[in-house]
Amino acid sequence: MNTIIQAIVFLPLIGFLIAGLFGTSIGAKASEYVTTGFMVIVAVLSWVVFFHVALGEAEMIKVTVMRWIQSGSFDTEWAFRVDTLTAVMFVVVNTVSCLVHLYSIGYMHHDPHRPRFFAYLSLFTFAMLMLVTSDNLLQMFFGWEGVGLASYLLIGFWYKKPSASAAAMKAFIVNRVGDFGFALGIFGVFYLFGSISFETVFAAAASYLPAEGAAEGGEAVINLFGMHLDKAHAITAVCLLLFMGAMGKSAQFLLHTWLPDAMEGPTPVSALIHAATMVTAGVFLVARMSPLFELSHTALVVVTVIGAITAFFAATVGLVQNDIKRVIAYSTCSQLGYMFVALGTGAYGAAIFHLFTHAFFKALLFLCAGSVIHAVDGEQDMRHMGGLRPHIKWTFWMMMIGTLAITGVGIPFSGIGFAGFISKDIIIEAAYASHSPVSGFAFTMLVIAACFTSFYSWRLIFMTFYGKPRASHEVMHHVHESPMVMLLPLFILAIGAIAAGMVFGGYFYGHDYAEFWQGALFTSPENELLEHFHHVPALVALSPFIAMILGFVTAWYMYIRSPETPKYLAEQHRGLYQFLLNKWYFDELYDFLFVRPAKRIGTFLWKEGDGRIIDGYGPNGIAARVMDVTDRVVRLQTGYLYHYAFVMLIGIAALVTWMMLGSSF
Repeated sequence: MNTIIQAIVFLPLIGFLIAGLFGTSIGAKASEYVTTGFMVIVAVLSWVVFFHVALGEAEMIKVTVMRWIQSGSFDTEWAFRVDTLTAVMFVVVNTVSCLVHLYSIGYMHHDPHRPRFFAYLSLFTFAMLMLVTSDNLLQMFFGWEGVGLASYLLIGFWYKKPSASAAAMKAFIVNRVGDFGFALGIFGVFYLFGSISFETVFAAAASYLPAEGAAEGGEAVINLFGMHLDKAHAITAVCLLLFMGAMGKSAQFLLHTWLPDAMEGPTPVSALIHAATMVTAGVFLVARMSPLFELSHTALVVVTVIGAITAFFAATVGLVQNDIKRVIAYSTCSQLGYMFVALGTGAYGAAIFHLFTHAFFKALLFLCAGSVIHAVDGEQDMRHMGGLRPHIKWTFWMMMIGTLAITGVGIPFSGIGFAGFISKDIIIEAAYASHSPVSGFAFTMLVIAACFTSFYSWRLIFMTFYGKPRASHEVMHHVHESPMVMLLPLFILAIGAIAAGMVFGGYFYGHDYAEFWQGALFTSPENELLEHFHHVPALVALSPFIAMILGFVTAWYMYIRSPETPKYLAEQHRGLYQFLLNKWYFDELYDFLFVRPAKRIGTFLWKEGDGRIIDGYGPNGIAARVMDVTDRVVRLQTGYLYHYAFVMLIGIAALVTWMMLGSSF
């Protein structure tokens, strides 16, 4: 099993090195086949590990690679920690990455830089695998930053396109804000526990705070930003700093602005980032550190509130977007909000279960969107589509399955339904049943978000595939179905979108919870919520289903029955429409508060500090004075004989005068 785990982690790295270093020598086809072939092997091995560790009797496996850093009391090694949580992430990351590699063979067929693209995909996968197999926080941070680097390279893959380069920079910079908090959180963990190894930290966390009812120690244990914090407040501060990193990677409210712009990269990149790798890293971080978060009631409340606001905010923006990829991107942002609500309410199994099912139907939706874009010659605006259903039937049905999954279609109270019906509904029920002081707020926001999700998802279907064609005659004449190399990944993902919830739900949060997770997530009678969300009121259990129906009927009426209604509403409520269309004006606000002042400060330091002071009085100033002196000296050498004779006469006169004056004394 150790060899299998090492192969899972290092084969994508080998694929990256082969395609990246020798891609021009071996050619694009060889690069595609090598990287994709390695990913097929890795995906199969990931399922082997999943059945062996998560569904089998095997306990947590630790594979030591090498001793990494040893300095004083700080001692950390490079090791792979494979428990149930890691095994689940193996399946998510490698299955989706494998299918994205395969899909990209067809989608990127005409791109001249395919070796570089496939090298980046494999690098992205390797970085994410380093993150999810980490045995300590420093190793996780290495994978964390590797994912950030790979996302920068992939989003800006078409670097000659200004919008792609700007989007890559935006993603990189916004994530640095979150990473600053994550780094401080790592320092805080080491300061409080004397280690960053998960095993050591989690063991110490069990007895970190005094027992309930005991006298609380008010003695300060850490000084953070000028605040003297005792044990309880210190652990809260550390958890919030760690969550700050999760907010950046998982595009939560306030640090979400990079995610929609990431659509500037090729569509397969969007599927990989949004479904399996980068955005799930924040959810994984909070789930992995659940023993610490359980020590801070305040931190869990903050996670819940931010998640609920994100789910609602992103859903409102998705209502009016016209770019087919941006609609799905805001959907991702909203679904991540659901996952963080589950984490904040202590339903960790439900959060990871939604991450698991979401990977299938979100990758399916993105790759279907790529198939649509491929069919209509690169067009992404849904207002220029319509009537595509008869022309790309396979893509239509696959996107229909993805839509049924994300909107949560199923039979209430039966456990029968698409993946999103099983996983999303249980989060809504958990939010209602939790003992959190913000449970009511979270429940309300999630139900409203479910209604909006249904509306914008069916709006996408109706605008793209139904009605009269709105594309030009030339485009419609060339509309064609994608090749089988692009359709096959859709078929496989569709199976997961249909069956993943029904097959695996009982393991992730049901009666097999403890046996399945085997301590990989924090568990206690209070935080499992299993007894609670099996006994919620019937109306609560029905609420997401009712919201789904309401969203579907509204979308059908506005885009099939009465297509003129959306335009009328937009004109009648122009302020609200522009507010949503411009994404609550966060980009403009951040541009005013941060970007422009930073540019002004940078320009001032460049012009005044660097140019006028440093260069003016330093190298450039000295060089200018030397040039002045040499210019004057050069003027003495004119090349005229009578000038030289005149100077010689003056010299002789001066010498004679000096001799005469000298002899007189």
